[in-house]
Amino acid sequence: MDSSDEFSLTRRDLLIAGAASAATTVPSPSAAQGLPGEPPPSTARVTLEVNGQARTLDVDTRTTLLDALRERLHLTGTKKGCDQGQCGACTVLVNGRRTVSCLTLAVMNAGTKVTTIEGLGTPSRPHPLQAAFVKHDGFQCGYCTPGQICSAIGMLDEIRRGVPSHAAGDIAEQPVLSAAELRERMSGNVCRCGAYSNIADAIYEVAGRKA
Repeated sequence: MDSSDEFSLTRRDLLIAGAASAATTVPSPSAAQGLPGEPPPSTARVTLEVNGQARTLDVDTRTTLLDALRERLHLTGTKKGCDQGQCGACTVLVNGRRTVSCLTLAVMNAGTKVTTIEGLGTPSRPHPLQAAFVKHDGFQCGYCTPGQICSAIGMLDEIRRGVPSHAAGDIAEQPVLSAAELRERMSGNVCRCGAYSNIADAIYEVAGRKA
């Protein structure tokens, strides 16, 4: 065997050995994660109290609260905007506290009380903030309005409970709804129409103070 044959045989053996080594040393995804052979269930049963009514759903465990409300319960007043938690259009109240529903899973909220814009009032008896938004023309296209109203309700509750914000001069003092507090606390709710001054007037009226 000449030197060229010896080099060719050695190269072939090396490739075969490398392939065999890779096949025996790379673990399967289930083994690497320490999972059992069978995949885990992809759905779960979750019960929510939505606008005062118990609702039980079988949902994919990856389903957001936003999609459960819109796609499964057909409560389309809650809007899907950026779907990244940056615009606030999907804000709802969970146990009375404002929550960006696109960033929380439905299964994480089992047993909670969820209030959407549909649960705040009726055309004949609107929530005070709904009435104030209409009075002060706090909307143009209206897409962000449900999230704005739910967020404002949560914000006023935070102030009543003494929850400080980044705009607070002293976090030990009772917060006051100032212009700086309003801008800070509502900064997560974007209005692309730019109706911010009217939105502020509506919130100030319900809060019992003048702009």
